[in-house]
Amino acid sequence: MELFHVLNRGVDGRDIYMDDRDRARCVHNLYEFNDTALAGSTYYSFRNLGLVNPDLPKRVREKLVEIHGWVLMKNHYHLLLSELVEGGLSLFLRKLNTGYANYFNARYERAGTLFAGRTKKILIEQQAHFLYILHYIHLNPLDYLTGFENWRERDKGHVPSARKALEYLETYRWSSYLDYAGKKNFPSLITKDLFEDRPGGYALDLREYLRSVAELDQDFAQLWLE
Repeated sequence: MELFHVLNRGVDGRDIYMDDRDRARCVHNLYEFNDTALAGSTYYSFRNLGLVNPDLPKRVREKLVEIHGWVLMKNHYHLLLSELVEGGLSLFLRKLNTGYANYFNARYERAGTLFAGRTKKILIEQQAHFLYILHYIHLNPLDYLTGFENWRERDKGHVPSARKALEYLETYRWSSYLDYAGKKNFPSLITKDLFEDRPGGYALDLREYLRSVAELDQDFAQLWLE
């Protein structure tokens, strides 16, 4: 099995998810277009989005890819995918990007390209990359948490508090983190087996990772004071 980190962003850095309706539509498309069959014309309703965490509809289908992780940001998305049928990865991404762009352009009465070029597909080959990639995807929303914007600089810490980071991630609905943390969000989207060797194991691993980075951040702060 080959594992790919997949990402694309809005053309010229523009936002592609303007509100929760847009994000819900993309989540729906992640499910609907992951099928060898053509997408149906009946769309799942997210009208109760703010009240209940809806599961996605379950039906017999032949999936193109396994989705191991995902996150939607304001102007881009990250996916962690493995291919199930030959050519499935490219077909899924083409359906996903085209379908969402058509929806977005119709809703906002615009024309033209929405995404910035071809979707980037990065093959996960190194063990270290495999161990970190799902953390990286789930930590992206820390970009929006004041004081945590530099969380990517792992060698310098920059995670002031593991507790605050996790509390914030638990409020961010638009990723697979909540389902890995045992809080039903969109469980029909993902396959957790690759990263979940025991119930709740992944969430514990992420907690320990954040604690180690937060401790590193404190060590750097102490050195600065000495």
